Amino acid sequence: MDQNKEFDPKKAAEERKKEMEAITQKLEAGVKEIFNGENYKKYLKFCAKLPRYSVNNQILIMLQKPDATACQSFGAWKDMKRFVKKGEKGIRILAPSPFKIEKEQQKVDESGKPVFDRNGQPVMEMVEVEVKAFKPVSTFDISQTDGEPVPTLGVEEIIGGVDGYETMLDAIKNSVPVPISFEDIPSGAKGYYNVEENRIAVQEGMSETQTIKTLLHEASHAMLHSHEARKNFGEKTKEQMECEAESTAYVVCSHYGVDTSDYTFPYVAGWSSGKEVPELKASLDTIRRAASELITKIDEHLKAIDVIRDVDAFMEEHGDEIPFADPEPPKESILKKLKDGVTSGKGEGRPDIELGRKRDVAFAI
Repeated sequence: MDQNKEFDPKKAAEERKKEMEAITQKLEAGVKEIFNGENYKKYLKFCAKLPRYSVNNQILIMLQKPDATACQSFGAWKDMKRFVKKGEKGIRILAPSPFKIEKEQQKVDESGKPVFDRNGQPVMEMVEVEVKAFKPVSTFDISQTDGEPVPTLGVEEIIGGVDGYETMLDAIKNSVPVPISFEDIPSGAKGYYNVEENRIAVQEGMSETQTIKTLLHEASHAMLHSHEARKNFGEKTKEQMECEAESTAYVVCSHYGVDTSDYTFPYVAGWSSGKEVPELKASLDTIRRAASELITKIDEHLKAIDVIRDVDAFMEEHGDEIPFADPEPPKESILKKLKDGVTSGKGEGRPDIELGRKRDVAFAI
């Protein structure tokens, strides 16, 4: 029998609807469960592995395959010359599936004002609008595939020793959109973000791990709770803002192999108690987006630093052997462009994530 005749679109639609309902229920339970005890730390560590996935899909992947480290579609793995192993079951997540519909609405002029006819009646018109929707799709973890090695940035080892610490610190400082100073803080705080002055201070002389974690914590405050951020978003409690800042720092630290697991989150249980799922999920999305932006920018600076080192090393070894048509070798101009990209003025081309409000002058830990 022809396979096309066996396909029942009505049955397929019903099955997809059932799967969407099951996924939604799983998400509801998963969000609540995340805020219970050690599960929150487990989620943040998982978030560090897949920082660019949405909160919904992070939770769905974690519930189905807790040991996942890198997920992509069947086709994306194929493009990287990796292939899903026979018999492997896909991890079901949600993918955008928008569709367009025609809708009648009142016509507006070029300035956005409603248009009326000579009788004072609103002029209506048919417009095409896009409706947001999602559909279940499969993704696969790298452990479910075979094939070519996946290129990595190699940042896992970057702060394993003292030498790498300076490189990581430079990359973070150039990824943060506000001035940073290292000083003796009389209050005993490890660091703070001053809202009025829009700057970060970090206690000098701390351990490398503590310095990195504190800097990322205060950078998260600068991204999420600045005056600019407060203009567009509602009030948040101090506990919620501390939860967001510390959680973001924890995710970024975990992504780069910085062990801050000894630090606990005592305010998480208190803040999350009695909260509804949409509110909890909103904070998780805030944390994910802030961590993803920081990781992306830090990665960019680490790559630029690596390029500069490669150019320096190459020119040091072969510079005298290379014949240049131009009387002035290009080394200086190449390095200048690269270094300008790494050390350009803070705040340029780095839009903040505007999430959160705070009346206090400074955030300190």
